[in-house]
Amino acid sequence: MDGKVYKAGFWFGIFAFGSNAAFVVAQTLQLLGILSYPYDEIFIYGFSLCIVVPFLLEMLALHYVTPDEKKFWSHAALIFTIIYAVFVTANYVVQLATAIPMTLKGAADQIRLLIQTPHSLFWDFDAIGYICMGLATLLAVPVFEKKGFQKWVRISFLANALVTPLIAFVYFYPQFSEKLLLLGIPWTITAPMAMLLLAIMFKKNMRKKIMGND
Repeated sequence: MDGKVYKAGFWFGIFAFGSNAAFVVAQTLQLLGILSYPYDEIFIYGFSLCIVVPFLLEMLALHYVTPDEKKFWSHAALIFTIIYAVFVTANYVVQLATAIPMTLKGAADQIRLLIQTPHSLFWDFDAIGYICMGLATLLAVPVFEKKGFQKWVRISFLANALVTPLIAFVYFYPQFSEKLLLLGIPWTITAPMAMLLLAIMFKKNMRKKIMGND
């Protein structure tokens, strides 16, 4: 069973990493003025939505392969990953399926409450989601060993958790500006790195299991 979980965890992690990297590219192109509405938001929300399920299942795989004495931490991390998934999925589906199409039809005034703008309802949904992602990576830190390759996974998860206060500041600072978004740059490194290194850890463990069965 562990072999299949390792394999699933690896591929879900790779997909989460790829989606996260694509989001970073789309966000960068928007800030540079290369992507404009509606394509900027379609790509940003679309790629962000593509992160959710793979990352959730990657964390589920982590919980399944975690030793019993550490499962409290992996379970706690999984709970906060689920909270992240619920809030950001609600946001991105609303933006992609309702807010953007209605805005393009010229009916934005009818659904103003649903449009994600700084300090709006769905802005706060997004904030809660990514704060919970940071808490999930923090709670997962004790799962990993302090030696071998797991040490690097542990560091990447801790690094992502330490960026969370910056993310919260960007979302909740009273005066929003594009310059404020630059404070979130570390997240564009730590989040995909954590997903990728966890995926690689699954791959390494899968190989060890295969070799052990030979």
